[in-house]
Amino acid sequence: MNALVPLVVIIPLIAAALTLVVGRRRRLQVLISTIGLSAVVVISAVLLVLVDTQGAISVNLGGWEPPWGIVLVVDRLSAVMLLVSALMLLGVLVFATGQGIADGDAETPTSIFHPAYLILAAGLFNAFVAGDLFNLYVGFEMLLAASYVLLTLGGTGARIKAGVTYIVVSLISSLLFLAAIAFVYGATGTVTIALVGERVAELPMGVQVVLCIALLMGFAVKAAVFPLSFWLPDSYPTAPAPVTAVFAGLLTKVGVYAIIRTDSVMFRDVPLQTPLMIVALLTLVVGILGAVAQADIKRLLSFTLVSHIGYLIFGVAISSELGMTATVYYVIHHIIVQTTLFLITGLVERIGGTTSLSRLGGTTSLSRLGGMMKAAPFVAGLFFIGAMNLGGIPPFSGFLGKIGLFRAGVDLGTPLSYVLIVAGIVTSLLTLYTLVRVWNMAFWRRKEEVDDGYESPLLDSLSESPEDDGAVDTKENSALMYVSATGMVGLTLALTVFAGPLYDYAARTAADLSDPANYTELVFPNGLPELEGSAP
Repeated sequence: MNALVPLVVIIPLIAAALTLVVGRRRRLQVLISTIGLSAVVVISAVLLVLVDTQGAISVNLGGWEPPWGIVLVVDRLSAVMLLVSALMLLGVLVFATGQGIADGDAETPTSIFHPAYLILAAGLFNAFVAGDLFNLYVGFEMLLAASYVLLTLGGTGARIKAGVTYIVVSLISSLLFLAAIAFVYGATGTVTIALVGERVAELPMGVQVVLCIALLMGFAVKAAVFPLSFWLPDSYPTAPAPVTAVFAGLLTKVGVYAIIRTDSVMFRDVPLQTPLMIVALLTLVVGILGAVAQADIKRLLSFTLVSHIGYLIFGVAISSELGMTATVYYVIHHIIVQTTLFLITGLVERIGGTTSLSRLGGTTSLSRLGGMMKAAPFVAGLFFIGAMNLGGIPPFSGFLGKIGLFRAGVDLGTPLSYVLIVAGIVTSLLTLYTLVRVWNMAFWRRKEEVDDGYESPLLDSLSESPEDDGAVDTKENSALMYVSATGMVGLTLALTVFAGPLYDYAARTAADLSDPANYTELVFPNGLPELEGSAP
């Protein structure tokens, strides 16, 4: 079964090459992409069952033993990230296919979309199974290249501008990460995560802190942690709905995953709990205040995305099994719910109208939306479920994840943890407030109020998207788009229905992460190698 691990990266890469070869034969491209991602879903599900029942899997590529060769590792954390990501990518692909059918693909260069989408998938999967820092860096770079292509699809001015911002910030993040890898290599003589964890412990604490902060800086940009999250609200909303959904749901979680992995294996003894909690607090507060000020739905959701990263950093900072259990569960919840809400918003903007400056994605302003409950009651229902889940209303998964984090904070019992609990509760209430405001203005408000030019005092105080020119362009939604969005909402409900088993799995994952010796023994079953402090 070890042979299954490399396939999660190889299959999307082969599929990307095939979709590039077939060029503009859209149906064949869709078939190849769907088969490739479906295969990864099946393989990921098999791997999850295997690692949960038989133990984690380590694969040495090319017959080279670590740390001299590339090692791929799938444990409970990697397995669940693989499966959830593959499901999201497949669901969004179905939505994108439906959007292509509805639009006739006249405005989307599909010959580029599918290869870039599959390379992005391969980069994600590679990052989740990477057993060394440099291979993790390679995964990040694959994501960066594919993300820029997807972000600028259509070539509009707003997208090129957002793409330039995104690429500059991502390149800076990559340089920080690469420099951090060089520091780690110079200090330990290796970049294999398991061996770095053993050797870092032998270094002076000051050196450990410097290495940890250097890596965290690179990962924090990817994860959109405050104050390194300034780029996200202006970059994500300009892309087409399927691309925005993937970016919002998955790309930031790669950074969070890297933080969890390095914190649990390499830097468990580094005293950064207080700085991480302060960062988590600022991310929660600043993100949600930004959301409260927005009139555009996608920008509002982008700011809530930033704020909810604060919950995840809070869980990492707590650094207990209970805290990590809640964090793992909340990561799964947030990937699925955030992706789903962006897809539903894609349905809303096509029904209610997008700005003419960006006919494929555009912005959706509350100042021009109304009567959506009457015009699209099914979409209204889908949005309501997603909004209540993200807002943390019981018994949805958002509530369960937050309660787990708050319990872990109470067990920690520090003044700062109590401050974060209060901030988390306020953030949850404000998230609910912003989403209820969207519901009232876009769905519950009568369309006649918008057509008659009635201006709400509330809307006057909100910030419109900078790309909003006031013109609208409505479009039809295909049945496949509704199928995809409905299926995704079903997955969000499954997080509540199967919360018990999922939480138990998260607890077993947290138990693994609490003992880094498990990871080290998996990669080096015959004992640690002697490197004499030299380069491998």
